[in-house]
Amino acid sequence: MNKVDHIGIAVSSLEAALLLYAGQLGMTHIKTETVASQKVRVAFIDAGNVKLELLEPAAPDSPIARFIQKRGPGIHHIAFNVKDIETRIAEMKSRGIEMIQEEPAAGAGGAKIAFMHPKSTGSVLMELCEKGEGEA
Repeated sequence: MNKVDHIGIAVSSLEAALLLYAGQLGMTHIKTETVASQKVRVAFIDAGNVKLELLEPAAPDSPIARFIQKRGPGIHHIAFNVKDIETRIAEMKSRGIEMIQEEPAAGAGGAKIAFMHPKSTGSVLMELCEKGEGEA
């Protein structure tokens, strides 16, 4: 793990969340996009030393929609920047970490992502995140 890449926060409304984070708190909104493979709309916020990834469900059956229904809006996951995600997945599995994805999936900004199961990580959902050259 190289560093914390971002902290994912589940929100019911990106519009309302952006008013809070960018408007009231004065943080910088970097970009917003839809990640079809995850059925989610995301907005990235520059919080100084780390990015925040605001996650709004794009479909009622999305993982984020289920998370909000069960737990309400709030911190969803911590993402760690890695190089060679396939090797990191194999390494995590060899260390007894159960992976939700055995193969990398497409994430926001063209990143490759894979989630570790919270039952293997102290009840914290953790994400491996590999970004291409030049991606922030």
